[in-house]
Amino acid sequence: MPTFHEVQFPPKIAYGASGGAEFNTSITTTFSGFEQRNVNWQKARGRWDVSTGLKSKTDMDALQAFFRARYGKAYGFRFKDWSDYQAIGQTLGTGNGSQTIFQLAKTYTSGGNSYVREIKKPVSGTVKIYLNSVLQGSGYSVDHTTGLVTFTAAPSAGVIVGSDFDFDVPVRFDTDTLAVRADGPGFFVCDAIPIVEIRL
Repeated sequence: MPTFHEVQFPPKIAYGASGGAEFNTSITTTFSGFEQRNVNWQKARGRWDVSTGLKSKTDMDALQAFFRARYGKAYGFRFKDWSDYQAIGQTLGTGNGSQTIFQLAKTYTSGGNSYVREIKKPVSGTVKIYLNSVLQGSGYSVDHTTGLVTFTAAPSAGVIVGSDFDFDVPVRFDTDTLAVRADGPGFFVCDAIPIVEIRL
């Protein structure tokens, strides 16, 4: 049985979620006060609290249904991180005349350093593919469950493969308990509903 459901967490609730990218770094401090920092994760992992997105009884009903259908932590799902869900003008690679498959990715650049994030869950209907900045209307397919772009004919050597797209993040609930408190008629509160990105 698959452990990932290709269904999106209610975007209306996701709009108010708090959280973002998380790294894991070990820091050792010497007696003289200098530090040695070790990067334990080469790739960030997102973490959010979606309880802050609840605004109505309708939201609570949708959350209850979604949580039960995922069996708590058991099944992954798509999550729209409203702070970072689009990629424009991204370079996926350079053709060599034989490669036909390219992975969607988003590159973040700051201060001369770059971080490449593989995108595994593009949103259907949003992916645009370019060859040397020319929009392609056909000649390729997109797997929206893996983020792989497959060309029917390999791009020629030296051709820049580019893309625009929207994307979701693969996540799961990081709790098996949905603790709900009724603060009044039709008014419900969850103190915390953590979700965490999963690596695929």
